Amino acid sequence: MSYAVKELFLTLQGEGGQAGRAAVFCRFAGCNLWSGREEDRGSAVCTFCDTDFVGMDGEGGGRFQTAEALVQAARAIWRGPVGAPALVVCTGGEPLLQLDPALIAAFHAAGFEVAVETNGTLAAPDGLDWICVSPKADAILVQTRGDELKLVFPQVGVDPARFEGLDFRRFLLQPMDGPIQKANTEAAVAYCLEHPLWRLSVQTHKYLGLP
Repeated sequence: MSYAVKELFLTLQGEGGQAGRAAVFCRFAGCNLWSGREEDRGSAVCTFCDTDFVGMDGEGGGRFQTAEALVQAARAIWRGPVGAPALVVCTGGEPLLQLDPALIAAFHAAGFEVAVETNGTLAAPDGLDWICVSPKADAILVQTRGDELKLVFPQVGVDPARFEGLDFRRFLLQPMDGPIQKANTEAAVAYCLEHPLWRLSVQTHKYLGLP
């Protein structure tokens, strides 16, 4: 299997339970909830995505013909010492359209822990070290367990309480970015104060100017 990657870069994880940790981000091209084209946004299942996942023209992106080739590219930009824990965050778009057991095994063989950020509409393969699920609108949730459920908030018609019985270690509310981000942040803070199962997730990379 070959892998279509929009971009591959080193940064700090900016949000969620691993915020602040150095990581190689592997952003796969493509998504099953939106084409990525603005003319399709209004009819997409997810209408608020702020990520460019179309094509393979980003930093470090391209078509990788084997798992080993992609892992080699990721390892080449990791700056930590050999033998120290390395982290790769597989994201998108929707990474589970491409992330498979062969790639997970290749990352592990190269010393990476493998995290995934998924919309949860596809079942995660075995072997992942960290699973973050971010439900989108009324998309059917297939992946109902993991390390964190990170809900972009608020979403029309989506009550956070509907997810509270699922098997996640952390439940995070992340204010929706955009022109009313301040109001969304205030709403998320208020919800967390009233419902302490939920924690606030802030996109610190945007404040810091990181990719």
